[in-house]
Formats: sequence, C-alpha cells, structure tokens
Amino acid sequence: MSESTGAAPVRPVVLTAGQVSVVVDVSAAVPRVLHWGPRLATSPADEAFLRTLAELQSGADGLHGAGVPAILPEQSAGWMGLPGLEGHRNGTTFSSRFNSVGWELTGAPGEQQTLVSDAVDPDAGLALTTTIDLLGSGLLRLRAELTNTDETSPYGVDAVRLALPVPAEAQELLDFTGRHLRERIPQRHPFTAGTHVREGRRGRTGSDSSLVLAAGSPSFGFQRGEVWAVHTAWSGNHTTFAELGLAGIRMLGGGELLLPGEILLAPGEKYTTPWLYAAYGSGLDEVAAAFHETLRSRGNHPTSPRPVVLNTWEAVYFDHDLESLVELAEHGAKVGAERFVLDDGWFRHRRHDRAGLGDWQVDPEVWPNGLAPLVDAVRGLGMDFGLWFEPEMVNEDSDLARAHPDWILAPGDRLPLRGRYQQVLNLTVPAAYEYILEAISALVAEHHIDYLKWDHNRDLAEAGDRATGAPRVHAQTAAVYRLMDELRRRHSWLEIESCSSGGGRVDLEILQHTDRVWASDCIDALERQQIQRWTGLVLPPELVGAHVGAPTAHTTHRTHSLAFRAATALFGHFGIEWDLRTASAAELDELAAWVNLYKAERALIHSGRAVHSDYPDDAYWAHGVVSQAGDRALFAFVAMSTTDQARPGRIRIPGLKAETSYRIEPVELSAAALTRTAAGPPSWWTEPTTVTGHLLAEIGLQAPMLYPEQALLFRLVAVDNNPTTENRI
Repeated sequence: MSESTGAAPVRPVVLTAGQVSVVVDVSAAVPRVLHWGPRLATSPADEAFLRTLAELQSGADGLHGAGVPAILPEQSAGWMGLPGLEGHRNGTTFSSRFNSVGWELTGAPGEQQTLVSDAVDPDAGLALTTTIDLLGSGLLRLRAELTNTDETSPYGVDAVRLALPVPAEAQELLDFTGRHLRERIPQRHPFTAGTHVREGRRGRTGSDSSLVLAAGSPSFGFQRGEVWAVHTAWSGNHTTFAELGLAGIRMLGGGELLLPGEILLAPGEKYTTPWLYAAYGSGLDEVAAAFHETLRSRGNHPTSPRPVVLNTWEAVYFDHDLESLVELAEHGAKVGAERFVLDDGWFRHRRHDRAGLGDWQVDPEVWPNGLAPLVDAVRGLGMDFGLWFEPEMVNEDSDLARAHPDWILAPGDRLPLRGRYQQVLNLTVPAAYEYILEAISALVAEHHIDYLKWDHNRDLAEAGDRATGAPRVHAQTAAVYRLMDELRRRHSWLEIESCSSGGGRVDLEILQHTDRVWASDCIDALERQQIQRWTGLVLPPELVGAHVGAPTAHTTHRTHSLAFRAATALFGHFGIEWDLRTASAAELDELAAWVNLYKAERALIHSGRAVHSDYPDDAYWAHGVVSQAGDRALFAFVAMSTTDQARPGRIRIPGLKAETSYRIEPVELSAAALTRTAAGPPSWWTEPTTVTGHLLAEIGLQAPMLYPEQALLFRLVAVDNNPTTENRI
C-alpha cells in the first residue's frame, strides 16, 4: 500500500499492527500523534471524531491555536516544554516554524507501515523529514532528518528531540540506574509536573543509563496495567525524558545529546537523529515481546544455536601460557563447551592493565610461536575460537601512544583524566582508524577467528580532536559502527560481542552491529538474576551473555551452589567463566549435565516468549519462556532472599494457552533448592500432575519452600490428557 499527497489532508492516518494502533495527524506542519496505544477498530465514519483528538482546552492565559504537540515539538506551535529542535545560525534563527509539503504512507496494516513526512521552514533555511514506522511487532520507532537549505551560511544544531504523547492514565514512571557490576536497577516514582530527564554524557550508553523509560497506570507490572515505554537507540551521548506540562500534556521522548559545536551543517548538509523506539502493552511482558519480536525479525539476527562459551578471564586473568590454556580448553570440551574465548593479556606488553592497549600484535615473549598452537588445540577439541580486543582505547604506556600522541581524544594539549589507566583512541583520525582496522583484520584472517569480545572500559571524558579542539563523541560513535561493519563485511563469519565494563554499552543501535551484549562484569548469580530480568525488557535471552562463574564470585565474594549459578545462566546465552582446572570431578559432571540441559532447551529459550509472574512477595520470583506455539515452557521459581511469610502462596504462571492441558516435568538438576520441611515438596513436584493453562494463570502453582538464593526449574508440556512422567532430567 502506498498513499501520498502534496496538499495537506484533513483526515488522520491510522497505523495498526499487533495489538497497537497509532493515529497521526498529517495535516499538521510536523506530524502529530493523536493516539498511541490499544488497537482501534475504526472506519471512515470515525474520521471527524479522530480529528478532534488534536484539540486542547486551556485557560485564559493559553496561546491561541495551540494543540497537541508534534513529534518534534515547536514553540511556534504553542509548545512551552522541551523543544524538539534547538539550534541557531550564528546566534540568530533560534526558532523554527515548519510547514508541511507532503507525506507518503507505505505498507499494509499488520505489516510494517512507514509514514514519511516532509516540511520546510524557508525563513530559517531548514528542511525536515520525519519517519514514523509501526513495525509488524507493534513496536513504534521515530527518526528525523534535518537539512540546512540556506546556501550562504552554516546552521549549528544543538539538539533534535522526538517525543510521543501518553494519556492521563500514565501516572507512574519506571526507569533504571546502576553502576559497574550492578547495572539496570529499577526506580519508580510518580509522573509529576515538570521534566524528568535522563542524560548520558559518558560517550557510551553507560552502566547508569536507563534502558527504557516507561510510563504506566499505577503499580503496573509484568502482567498488569497499561505501559508506554521509550528507548533511545544510540551508543554515544543521549537523552531520554518524560515531561508533564502545565496543560496536562504528558510526553515521552529522547534523542542524541550533542556537545557544543558537534553538528555544524554546511549548506546542503544533513543531520539524522538516532531511532527513538516506543512500545505499548498491557504489562511489561507485552512491551518486552514487541522489542524481542522486532530484534528476532532482523536480517542480521543470529540464527545458529548459540554456542556454549568458555571465557578465560576469571580463570587465568593476565597469566597466559599455552599449557595452562590448553588444559583449560580440554576441561571445557569435556563439559560441552563449544566456543573458547581468549580474554585480555595476549598482546604485546600486556602483563597487567596499565600498559599495552593499542599494541595489537601477539606478544612473542608469551607466545613465541604465535597464537596458532592454541587456536589449533582449541579447534582440535571441536570448539570455535574467540579473542578479546579493546579497539577504542590506548594505554599511555604503549608503543602506539608514544608514536602517535595526536591520536588520543583530548580537548587540546592536556590529556583528560585517566580511566582504568586508559585514554581513548580517536577513531575519527583516518590513520588511527586504518591502523585498528588492519591490526584486527589481519589476526581474524590469519586464524579465522570466529568471535570478538569487543570491550570498552572507560568513559569519553573531554573527548575532542587534539589538532582542532573540536568535540568528537558523535563522530567517534559513528566511526565505531563503521569499524564493526567493515570487519564483518570482510569476514562474513565473524561474530562480535558488545562489552563495555560489562553492561555499559547495551542499546538497540549497537546491536545493529554486534551479535550479543555482555550484561555485566558481575556474574554473581544473585546479582545477575536482577540484571538479566531488566535487561530482558528490551533484549531477548539469546542476545545476553550469561556465564557460570566460580563457586565464590570474583566481584562480590558471595558463594552460591552450582545449581543456582547454572539455573541463572540458563536463561541467556549460556557460558562458563571459571577455572575448571580447580573444579572437582563431581562439579564437572554436574556442570556437564547443565550444559546438556541448555543444549536441549536453547531452541525454546532463544525463540520463545519471556514471561514473568507478578508475585506480591518480592523474595520469590517466577519467570520462564513459553514457546510461540504455546505447547512447551520452561519456568523457574527463584528465592531471592528469605521471606517473612510462614509459607509461600500460589504463584500464577502466565503466558500459556488457557484451554490446553500441561504436564509438569520437574528438572531434577535443580532439586537441591528445595528445603527439608515436614510437609516435603509440593505434590506437583513429586507426583505426575496435569493442569490447564487457565488454572495456572488464574490460580497458580503452590510455591515450594526454597533455600534462599536458589532456583527450582520445571517444564510444562502440552498433553492430550494422558500425562506421563517421561523426560525427567
């Protein structure tokens, strides 16, 4: 379907996909979204009513003619909140007033529908193209392109923000904060008057960034309440905001955060914003489903089974030698690992974290015969080979920094404060970009490296070009994307992981250039339960690295059972980060059993729908994955802590087909989580039990008594009223 006009029509455009509808006023200078929420059943007879949605009532002090703000709000149209466009022409032309010159709608309802609208401001010498996509999943995304049409002078862009309205029912906000080793910590507060702005000025997404900013009905949860959520898809400086204006208008929005002078448009030049993604649903699980379906529909989404990873970092750190690493690989192969990743410490001068970054040549003192003997041994054991890089960083104590101090990002002659003993390499310098590209590419080609763990361990403070003093965060971010894309173009088999002090670069744009993210440097299973739960609001499990660590966690010194560590890692892209040479025979046998379970269930976990129960006692969590056909599920009851209740209640199990009967199949590997009570475990664990999806959702399963920091797993398998106890593991 294609529809377009050069004259401004009066009828609104209705976009529909999944359970979502979006009503857009295309008669405005810049498109205005009049409804974004539940699916609507409309007909031509409703057009007159839909047009009224653009109207606003205001008091005597209101501006005449002001209405619902456009997706790029303008003060010239009466919006007195955060402006969509901030910029100037040498101190003038500070305000815009765009006029529509046409629009085009392509796509059919239920599929991707794209509305592209063009507008101009001849007085300001600007042209604006906005794109509204409603994807087949029901996920909405917005983007704008600004062009300097003045032939005589440049135009400085300070900010371009896009925004969407939410209704008065959105009374509460949920966003996230965090730090290194404890990313994506939720925080809630009322949607009060004013602007709640989350800015990221770290030059990367940031461990403290808000993965989404959600507004919803009071006390909304995974299964309850209406929820509207936005995500700014950009890996550099960015902003996401919620705003409640004096007229009662509620907006969610975001965009790139530009440093002074970063975008100066010469005549004819364009600036394109990052995508602003937006999801609506009844509960957070529906919001997550829209993101997951969209990611899984990408042409570059991983399609092969996600291999079990053995990463060397917490096993050997910088202590590299061939014999030890081959021994570690042999243990990994015995428990079923499928990919071996050599982490930091393999390159020149890298015996600790204070030297060597930038010298991307194999260290001949540690590897007198190069990496080939290790690569050959790993491949001989049937595993892929991966290698760690930190391409965007440089130690001052490195041959690269001594030879090219001008390649370091800095505001001028002085260097920024060090972070992790590092500075940032200026990839906007063509020679620096080519050096990194060729150094990595040569090693990938020589050893046919399958996988890059791409790290990024410091913020971009005072990130400027030393020669000019101009800021470079925007250009640096774009250069990183180009570098990743070129490596994957040259080496079509190559996979890349986005790691940034753990989970510091997790956003939808970096995932257009990589194959998974490392959720956190903390693999303490208790911390990871929360980190992975909230990362899953946007990312499906197959894109989130989740590893089994040592019995006592490196980052917290907590000690957990192998069953809890493995049950936590199971619901992601499973891996191992543990010196298996120190594990007992019994531990290796148990780990191998968990690896086998992951391999048996990864097709379900990495394609099914993630669901969570809203259990009132936060000491107990229930979550799982249900197949798209609804015929199979894998669930976990998790005791996050001890409960103040004498006994747990029933936990509702959402997401199943109401009229289908399911056989409960305990996963015996997790049985140690059960406490030894007088009553014993619940009967559904010990006796063959079949129950309908309706009863599971409305009544729920009797929760077991669990030891704290333990997880109990079980399957639900659709049956034809002939339950059995087969397939118990």
